[in-house]
Amino acid sequence: MISLTAPPRYISRRAHRLAVGTLFFLLGLCFATWASRIPSVQQRMGISEAGLGGVLLAIPLGQLLSLPLAGWLVAKQGSRKVVLWGVLLYATALLALGWARNLYQLLPCLALFGIGGNLTNISVNTQAVGVERLYKHKPIMASFHGLWSLAGFVAAAVGTFMIGHAVTPGVHFLLITLLIMAGLAVSAGYIVREDSNTDPNQPIFVKPDKELLGLGAIAFCALICEGAMFDWSGIYFKKVIQADKDWVGAGYTAFMSTMALGRFGADWLAGRLGARRVIQLSGLLTAVGLLLAVLLPTLGTALLGFLLVGFGTSSVVPLVYSAAGKSTRMSAGMALASVSTVGFLGFLLGPPVIGMVAGATSLRVSFALIALMGLCVSAVAGRVRV
Repeated sequence: MISLTAPPRYISRRAHRLAVGTLFFLLGLCFATWASRIPSVQQRMGISEAGLGGVLLAIPLGQLLSLPLAGWLVAKQGSRKVVLWGVLLYATALLALGWARNLYQLLPCLALFGIGGNLTNISVNTQAVGVERLYKHKPIMASFHGLWSLAGFVAAAVGTFMIGHAVTPGVHFLLITLLIMAGLAVSAGYIVREDSNTDPNQPIFVKPDKELLGLGAIAFCALICEGAMFDWSGIYFKKVIQADKDWVGAGYTAFMSTMALGRFGADWLAGRLGARRVIQLSGLLTAVGLLLAVLLPTLGTALLGFLLVGFGTSSVVPLVYSAAGKSTRMSAGMALASVSTVGFLGFLLGPPVIGMVAGATSLRVSFALIALMGLCVSAVAGRVRV
């Protein structure tokens, strides 16, 4: 039974870290489980490729609309309550997606899935900021995000197994929902109870200062790069690299692998070089990797380039979120919501901008433009306190 009002007791910082890390893993599992069965849902409902693109917009729409709400709720109610109820909503929405039978049922479920995803995103990152505070602000944020990425690989493997054994999305999502509920029940008593930078006299809505706007700009540029890799890496390997069909997905796999791996090493690196230098180096790696794939479009060089892009994008957003959560001008939840809103716009705008530039010029030119965003990450990081 999940209790929101249980009396406080001593909990070690390691227990807090394990609990919050578990939540990150469960949230990554929830999202990637849905992603692994999108083709199954598309086939069952007979949705065209173009139609699917429009249907899937319901998720980012729900996320975007709920960004201010998430920050406000975390500031008013605390991240503990919001993350517990948010995970319940997220998992319930996943279950509903598995049993939706038509577009009229699917669309509101997708929007609800987006709202649940964003509520948990802001609140669980606020929790991570609280755990970092217990470690005297030792960098640990990236490792939490690494667990989210690791869950994506697990969910992909489970999804492949379920598809291979003809398990319906409804049954598949039910099993994952039960697993999420069990993980939540175990973790609930060990997550952080008091958020960082909480002050009852502090106004909730404050104009973001120069530092937060700078962090938002870094997140914007970094998430343009991430969005491009998520949506266009396979197409780039197919049309520009002209890879065999068995290798079309290799670029995406290379990118995802090093992004997950890089997150587990980013905290160690930030502790030695400082977050600013790591972000600057990350932006340069992203730019070099993309330019390598653009200037030398062969299978080997493109794979190496995409590996570098994965390393480059791995640490930027976690380190930016960590810095935003330490804001003294706003509560951690509102600061994260502000930075996340700006960054999320980049994630949304990146893929369609690539399509428009590619249509007017070529896909290689559009990827070169994304490389410029990596350089912008480095440039802005040099002017912002991280």
